[in-house]
Amino acid sequence: MTSLQIGLTIVGGLVLAAVVAYNAWVTRQSVPRTVRERGAAPDEGGEPVLAPLAERQDPVLDDSSLEVPDAVETLDAPDDPEPIEPTLAPLPQRRPDPALDALIDVIAPLALEHEVSGDAVLAALPATRRVGSKPFAVEGLNAQSGEWEGARPHQRYRALQAGVQLANRAGPLNDIEFSEFVVKTQAFADAVGASPDFPDMRAEVARARELDAFASGHDAQLGFTLRARRAAWSPGYVSQHASRLGFVAGTLPGRMVLPASQPGQPPVLVLTYDPQAAMADDPEQSALREITLSLEVTHVARDEQPFSRLRQAAQALAEAMDGLVTDDAGAPLPAEAMDHIGTDLESLYDALDERDLAAGSPQARRLFS
Repeated sequence: MTSLQIGLTIVGGLVLAAVVAYNAWVTRQSVPRTVRERGAAPDEGGEPVLAPLAERQDPVLDDSSLEVPDAVETLDAPDDPEPIEPTLAPLPQRRPDPALDALIDVIAPLALEHEVSGDAVLAALPATRRVGSKPFAVEGLNAQSGEWEGARPHQRYRALQAGVQLANRAGPLNDIEFSEFVVKTQAFADAVGASPDFPDMRAEVARARELDAFASGHDAQLGFTLRARRAAWSPGYVSQHASRLGFVAGTLPGRMVLPASQPGQPPVLVLTYDPQAAMADDPEQSALREITLSLEVTHVARDEQPFSRLRQAAQALAEAMDGLVTDDAGAPLPAEAMDHIGTDLESLYDALDERDLAAGSPQARRLFS
């Protein structure tokens, strides 16, 4: 074999090895990253921490409570100890929050000749609680507490009022919806023996249009997209890193939420990814190339600092999972762009506060829904 043949053989072997190595690298990159085994070393730089949320602590039974005092001897117990009947305090019954507000609702008072029971009110309510695309509600003035509330069984009410929302994301209340509100309220009033007093339709429809114009100019929903730079992610891999930032599993597949500091409030942030990947037979083999972090600005209280936490969560996940933070169109979001968004949000919060529609308030959540 000549030296030329030997050289060509060596070159061919090197090319073949390079092709095999490249194919192995491509295959490895196409496999989604999965959750690390328990006990594996953490990422370099430590685990990211999103916000100072209170740590959940499971109740712990103190061992000292199981010790029998020295002065108590089992053999010295009386022959017939007097049984002690356990007493249980009655569970407090939460009254529903008032659903109607003159700021965002048309309200028609319903005068009563005598008190009416909550059971009668509930029985007379219409089958649907909507007028067109707007929520419809009836409240009663509790004869005992003197507060307006949604009707409850075994309660007495000395006055009633019906209302329909002036505007929501479906648009303002129109003439047809107002007429439907009058018909529905009149039927309810006849059933309970009340006399309704309806406001002027033209004035209320004009108020609905003005409120809708304000809401249209101050509605905001933010979303950051996190895209994988190289290797894709599995749903478990995403959940592993998101849970370290305080996210918990949502009610729908492919959804995680960052809970608010107060129970019962809407989540501060929502993380979503392809639900089909979450419902796959083997989710760890599903490849995710992007996830979305979203913020419903008008639904989350300003005190929660939602945009700062959105920004921090996006950056922490991008660093931990080797991703890139972009907008919906795929353009990267530099720090300067995020600063500009934060400044605009502060102006939005101020405008909502001046209109008594503070972000996160029940009125704002109803109007921007």
